[in-house]
Amino acid sequence: MSSLQAVFWDVDGTLADTEMDGHRPAFNAAFQDLKLPFTWDEPLYAELLAIPGGLRRVQHYAMSLGLELSAEQNDQIRDRKRVHYRQRALAGAIRLRPGVERTLGELHKLGIDQWIVTSSGRASVEALFSGQKGLERHFRGIVTADDVRSGKPAPDGYLEAHRRSGYQAGSILTMEDSLAGLQASRAAGLCCLLTPSPWEAELAASFNEAAAAFDHLGDPDQPMHQLSGPPCAGAKVTVEYLRSLLDQRR
Repeated sequence: MSSLQAVFWDVDGTLADTEMDGHRPAFNAAFQDLKLPFTWDEPLYAELLAIPGGLRRVQHYAMSLGLELSAEQNDQIRDRKRVHYRQRALAGAIRLRPGVERTLGELHKLGIDQWIVTSSGRASVEALFSGQKGLERHFRGIVTADDVRSGKPAPDGYLEAHRRSGYQAGSILTMEDSLAGLQASRAAGLCCLLTPSPWEAELAASFNEAAAAFDHLGDPDQPMHQLSGPPCAGAKVTVEYLRSLLDQRR
């Protein structure tokens, strides 16, 4: 019997292309609402993504300009950004990455537990669910930045999901797109498969620390490209392949 019992999914950049078409414009709209002198274009935002967590990015960027935001301003940014992000999600601006919907369905059909583990807040996850009908039903549990002391690359989120799920570490596979996510997974003692985001240029040097890496999970009409790990035949990453990654670690 396979050792794969649970898959822990990151959200931003892993489940969906949320960053450039979701969080970035939502933050810009919030900045405009609050008359803050910030505008994040794609190259700048790609650099800021090295900092996990949206408000941490805001605080870092403000400090780089010699500005210090008050707690009230941070709360206002968070609240206005959530409104705009939800609007974009409902409008269909945020799309699942290739192969994600297929893989979620296959794992669900086989009774393999799936969890979300993200450094974003619960409101962002709920906004994504609101724009992707049926997505929520695949997940047994959710661990967000609201549930732990420290976000990725700290392992807190994965350790909490591990505790709540009740499974042995050797039966859990994580899905990540970033260096911070890979580091968090490894620090929690979990096996990680990577589907890197385009802006994660530094991640290539760490592919060998993951069980495998692909440009995405693949679909019959959109073949994946393997970047590292044991060979995966065909156009897509299958559940059988995911099982084999854990079985090889026994």
